[in-house]
Amino acid sequence: MNELRLRAVRDPDAPPVEKESEPEVKADGETASDSENRAEAAPLVTSADDTPEVLNRALSNLSSRWKNWWVRGILTLAMIAFFFIIIYLGPMVLMMIVMCVQIKCFQEIITIGYNVYHSYELPWFRTLSWYFLLCVNYFFYGETVTDYFFTLVQREEPLRILSKYHRFISFTLYLIGFCMFVLSLVKKHYRLQFYMFGWTHVTLLIVVTQSHLVIHNLFEGMIWFIVPISCVICNDIMAYMFGFFFGRTPLIKLSPKKTWEGFIGGFFATVLFGLLLSYVMSGYRCFVCPVEYNNDTNSFTVDCEPSDLFRLHEYNIPEKIVRMYPFQIHSIALSTFASLIGPFGGFFASGFKRAFKIKDFANTIPGHGGIMDRFDCQYLMATFVNVYIASFIRGPNPSKLIQQFMTLRPEQQLHIFSTLKSHLIDKGMLTDATED
Repeated sequence: MNELRLRAVRDPDAPPVEKESEPEVKADGETASDSENRAEAAPLVTSADDTPEVLNRALSNLSSRWKNWWVRGILTLAMIAFFFIIIYLGPMVLMMIVMCVQIKCFQEIITIGYNVYHSYELPWFRTLSWYFLLCVNYFFYGETVTDYFFTLVQREEPLRILSKYHRFISFTLYLIGFCMFVLSLVKKHYRLQFYMFGWTHVTLLIVVTQSHLVIHNLFEGMIWFIVPISCVICNDIMAYMFGFFFGRTPLIKLSPKKTWEGFIGGFFATVLFGLLLSYVMSGYRCFVCPVEYNNDTNSFTVDCEPSDLFRLHEYNIPEKIVRMYPFQIHSIALSTFASLIGPFGGFFASGFKRAFKIKDFANTIPGHGGIMDRFDCQYLMATFVNVYIASFIRGPNPSKLIQQFMTLRPEQQLHIFSTLKSHLIDKGMLTDATED
């Protein structure tokens, strides 16, 4: 500093020397950049090589590029086989698997925040994070059970009480966690504690809300669950394959290994795959029927009379008649989203990992990273499918209306009956003779 001042005295034309700014000190003892400095700390170190020893020995003679190709390929086939197994086990097992995936993704993201911001000394941070996860799951799964299994809920007294006051109970549980967070605030950690509070809630929004939508799609029929997920998987595999063998042109800076050749090749392969898979699955009731609770057998069923969406229709194409299921047309929209917009979920995850200088969310799956690395695109796809069904597919459900009607008091049922009867007479659908 003294040398700079002497230089300014010797050279009157020199530009004025700015005084070095002092870091702004907050009342709680933290500087304005304390938390940012934590985020800029040394990158998290992931395992250098998490490949099973058996594969390491078998692929020891290959270059690192081809070794990674084989590791990813073998583990991908193993995951696809596991996917077929859980589909065979039915919708209830699928719902439990979705919950397990959701919990693991939440754990991976929370752990990153815990390590990046060096939150080891924060009181109750991990406990409160998992408590909020429990509260949000209680709310969403309670809503799902009440919505889809209304008859079962009304038949059991404890479930009926929980259903009636479900939202109040959920809000009370959240308030308890909120008060616990406020009571846990300590001096010199205020800003970091609010950082992590926001981190937890954004994670809940991304992970739990999307998982809830996945389950809603599943109950509309397993085909609405399997086809979108399979399209994302197909696009991921085919984009990697086309990029590996033909990739030359970089696609986006966030993911340097992504190429335009892989992006375009994955698109066409995914649309074709979606058409073929939809044609095969549309012919089976177990895939196209919604999941419902059967009061007579006290079990969940997926048996119904398929709607027109899953019946073969003839379509006139110039100089040709094509027989196909209407759902195949919808599958084009699903596969197009999976291949053109779905990858942006992966780009978002890549940007997130670059922001915190980590390679993967975890090292759960050799060659693939963590569970979140495999489901970053699936969550975005789940939201689209749910919005698509609500906008273009789903209509009023008569069975649900009847279920709710039967739970009303007799005078309420008579009032609805009289109103409906008058409406049908005015519409000309009932006559006086029919009324008598």
